[in-house]
Amino acid sequence: MAEPIPSITLPPVANPDQEKTWLQKSLHQWLNEEFIPEDVNQEIAERAALIFMRQRMEGENDLGSLVIAIITEMRSFDFSQSFYGEFAIANAVSDLLLESLGFDKCCGQ
Repeated sequence: MAEPIPSITLPPVANPDQEKTWLQKSLHQWLNEEFIPEDVNQEIAERAALIFMRQRMEGENDLGSLVIAIITEMRSFDFSQSFYGEFAIANAVSDLLLESLGFDKCCGQ
């Protein structure tokens, strides 16, 4: 039987504005590079970064819980003008965070 993947806990927020700005810019860049640049990508990145930072400021540091929060709250976003959906956005945020922390996204190390 396979061992469960351990949870990933982010370090406490040291500079909320810097963290939010980094995530918003990084996600916007990822969205534009993954398919094609679209105006709605900026709105998506802003919304996801706001959700992420609000959760972080409320004390949530577990990456899995943050991903679920983004999925849940992005469901109300109108993705009709985008190639993306809430799951793609949450997974992209997770990948960006893992990469920034030096994790290998493939194998969780």
